[in-house]
Amino acid sequence: MSTQAWLAEPRLTALLHDGPMEVVGRLRDASNTTLRCVIDADGVPLPSVYKPVRGERPLWDFPEWTLARREVAAFELSVALGWDLVPPTVWRDDGPGGAGMCQLWIDEDDERQHVGVVRPGRAPDGWREVLEAEDGAGQPVVLVHSEDSALARLAVFDALANNADRKGGHVLTDTTGRVWGIDHGVTFAVEDKLRTVLWGWAAEAVPDSILQDVEALHDTLGTAYDPVDRWLDDEERDVLRGRVRTLLRERTYPVPSGRWPAIPWPVF
Repeated sequence: MSTQAWLAEPRLTALLHDGPMEVVGRLRDASNTTLRCVIDADGVPLPSVYKPVRGERPLWDFPEWTLARREVAAFELSVALGWDLVPPTVWRDDGPGGAGMCQLWIDEDDERQHVGVVRPGRAPDGWREVLEAEDGAGQPVVLVHSEDSALARLAVFDALANNADRKGGHVLTDTTGRVWGIDHGVTFAVEDKLRTVLWGWAAEAVPDSILQDVEALHDTLGTAYDPVDRWLDDEERDVLRGRVRTLLRERTYPVPSGRWPAIPWPVF
């Protein structure tokens, strides 16, 4: 079954949470243990990504054993915004490696990339330049991204979630052209840690359609919205609300703070 078919499956959340799971591979380039799995959906293999808490590498600037929970919180924030930019993600208590997050695997179309590196002057029409640099041979290159409307929402999502690791490889396009954001383990920090390849709109006005959704989120969070809050501590919840208020007050895309590297490394 395709990604879109699984998204239409009413039992998807229950299957991710409880379905019999088998590990079929490991993503070796991932910083933390990231396992490719299949879940048995009455004989039909449901592809998924599973990240057990015990496989998380300790970080100096994030509390230990919280990255999988932040992945679930990021999914719930995307749902609360009405954007569905993050693949369905659940907390699973009984995975093969213990408790952790489980997420629908996205069938990616490698030919439909929204972030890239090009020679100066070679950016496709409608793409935005982010950073000038040099490649390994010392030749000039430019980091660019498209102006896709989903990407414009993803840039705001990252600002609200305080995403410290929006690499180019963390922006996927499925076989229908739909854009997804993945790998949200280092989000929701109290300190400003926004690092992203999506700086192309920096300081520009956020579209009204996006602000309307953020305003609705503001009202929702004001009622102690449990699906997001339950995965964060008290200070992280308060600071999330502060970021929402700041965006609604300034109504512009953020700019690099200068206190933290603005671009994640490696970029892809």
